[in-house]
Amino acid sequence: MNWNTLLSPRRKGEYQRSSAGKSSDLRTEFEKDYHRIIGSASFRRLQDKTQVFPLDKSDFIRTRLTHSLEVSSLSKSLGQNIAESIIQKGLDPEFTEQSKSNICDILLCAGLIHDIGNPPFGHFGEEAIRDWFRKNIPVLEFRGKPLTEVLTKQMQQDFYHFEGNAQALRLVSKLHLLVNEYGMNLTFALLDTIIKYPVPSTGVLPDSGRICEKKMGYFYAEEELYRKIADSCGTFGVRHPLTYILEAADDIAYRTADIEDAFKKGFISYDRLTSELHSHLDAIYQGKENYPLSVLEHQYRKALERGDKEPKRYAVSNFIIRMQGYLIYCATAGFTAHYREIMEGRWEHDLFYGTAAAPIIKALGNIAYDHVFVSMPILKLEVAAGKIITYFLDTFVHAFLSYDTGQKLGMMEGKLIHLVSDNYKQIYHFYSRNQPENVRLYLRLLLVTDYISGMTDSFAKDLYQQLNGIE
Repeated sequence: MNWNTLLSPRRKGEYQRSSAGKSSDLRTEFEKDYHRIIGSASFRRLQDKTQVFPLDKSDFIRTRLTHSLEVSSLSKSLGQNIAESIIQKGLDPEFTEQSKSNICDILLCAGLIHDIGNPPFGHFGEEAIRDWFRKNIPVLEFRGKPLTEVLTKQMQQDFYHFEGNAQALRLVSKLHLLVNEYGMNLTFALLDTIIKYPVPSTGVLPDSGRICEKKMGYFYAEEELYRKIADSCGTFGVRHPLTYILEAADDIAYRTADIEDAFKKGFISYDRLTSELHSHLDAIYQGKENYPLSVLEHQYRKALERGDKEPKRYAVSNFIIRMQGYLIYCATAGFTAHYREIMEGRWEHDLFYGTAAAPIIKALGNIAYDHVFVSMPILKLEVAAGKIITYFLDTFVHAFLSYDTGQKLGMMEGKLIHLVSDNYKQIYHFYSRNQPENVRLYLRLLLVTDYISGMTDSFAKDLYQQLNGIE
């Protein structure tokens, strides 16, 4: 791989330039991407989507929007550090100052949209969709045949492995109707950066040890688009190098933010956090200074010296900031140390692998899991969220099975179909035109998951209550 092709400014839909000649728009193609994203309704909806705490009323707790803004900022910072290291160390003579500028713009945009395809209620929403299809596709019928006989293996696997990352590519390339059927029509370099897993659903091998095969990266419906992107960027079957940077920024953002949000919500105290850092990391440091713990305790002493009224809050907040800086430093070292392997598509790990940050990342994740994700309040919210998503799938899938087939719809099915945005139905009709029956059925099922994935938490809750007569 080389940066000349990796930073491809091509788009799926190329617009004609003004007949007046040279455009007066001085923005680069990647700067144009930024403005398209910021101005989109899909991006704005992230303000009412869950990061960890569904439907939380606190202004402090992060939503998908604030998380995405943090990932965008961290991605750009990490990109600047890595780009400067490439230049200063002379790792690649083809890498220029313009390359540095371009990757920073791409990463800024990638951070904004990396979670844009996630359904309501966080990652649990994805799990609920996958679980429903695994249970129901084998028993549902279409024209007297089980869906397992109508849909191809890849079509079925798309729903069994339903993934917000794949939905993000679908949303920005098709579902966001900006000018035409090309969605936001973003550059191929940006689209390739958000494809964390460059394999179809039939290529998912979570136990293979290859990071790019852990999940699916695109639906069958976007396979042709993926091939165009990969061909343009020269990345077929392997990760774009910027994907590693985006993933590292995402890891830094949520691993640290989950701890801060959990502290703010009272799920974990300062004393418990110090105890957990001892428990998870003392053995790693083997008698040496436990760096994260020393940072936390230093910030607490500093707060006492300052006379801060909430020294433990001050300590945790500043601990988070310093951990983020340290993790950026380690990720930069990880990228530059394995630069050649990354550029050759041979690096099978994240950027923290083999660095001093690896055990810290793991410890922070385990602490958040033990004190937040399996806590009673979160479990109750997830059960409620699962009931809402299951109801929508039960209701809308059955309504859309016979849609656009010539069969007469029942009164209730017709009303349910009218509830779905015309935008989703318009996209379905555009891409299902002249397709065989099994493809059209597959696209109708995607229409339902498109509709559900586009919901905010509040909209999903309110619609569920309205359809069930709950005030």
